[in-house]
Parts: sequence; structure tokens; C-alpha cells
Amino acid sequence: MTGEVYDRDKEIREAEIAGQRALSSLREADRQLGSARNWGLVDIFGGDMISGLFKHMKVNNASQCVEQAKRDLMVFSDELGDVRGIENMNVDVGGFLTFADFFFDGLIADVWVQSKINDSRRQVQEAISRVEYILRQLKAYY
Repeated sequence: MTGEVYDRDKEIREAEIAGQRALSSLREADRQLGSARNWGLVDIFGGDMISGLFKHMKVNNASQCVEQAKRDLMVFSDELGDVRGIENMNVDVGGFLTFADFFFDGLIADVWVQSKINDSRRQVQEAISRVEYILRQLKAYY
């Protein structure tokens, strides 16, 4: 042991800060996916090259936001691991955000892309709910 004194309140605060950062990233990813979804609908129902371009820009933005959210969730998970005595309060990053890799891997059809956008948005919303739940649980440990 290095002689460091364990400060539970400090570790909980650090986990909360990381959780809030992850929540913010997830909310931005959700917003970007919602925008991509809207442009995708325009593209499917009579859009043109411009609407297709906007959809792909929004999908790219959403993909970048999801990647940031994944990084933030990993930090949150690490910070939760530093809090002693908290059981069953881990963030399964792999389970939450496995969907980020599909973007631009081969756009077969607009409908397929729209389906993937919707699936991704659902997963982001589930991740938001899970992080919110964990943050509420952390507050109970003060």
C-alpha cells in the first residue's frame, strides 16, 4: 500500500462528474441521431441529392458523438470501479454502444440506413436511462 487515505466521498464525486459527462455525450448523440433520422425520412420520401448529403452529414456527426460517448462511458466505468462498496453498478460499455461501427460500412439502401439510425437511437436512449439510474444510485451513497 502506498499509504494513501481512501476518500469515499471524493471517489463518488469523481464518478458523478464522469457520469454527467457521459450523460451529456449520450444526449448529444441522441440529438444528432434524431436529426439524422429526420433527414433520412426526407431522403426516403422524395428527397434529392441535397437531402441525402444532409443525412450523411448528420449520420457522420452522430457517429462522432457516439464515439465520444463511448469514451466517456469508459471513463465513467473506471471511476465507478474506484468507489469501494458499490456492487452491481457497472457500465457495460460494450453492451450499450456496439452500434457505432455500422456507419458508412456499406450503405446498401436508404431504408436500411434509416433502420440502423433508429436502432442506434434506441440504444443511446437505453444508455441514457442506465446512466441516469446509476447517478441516482450514487447520490444515495452520500
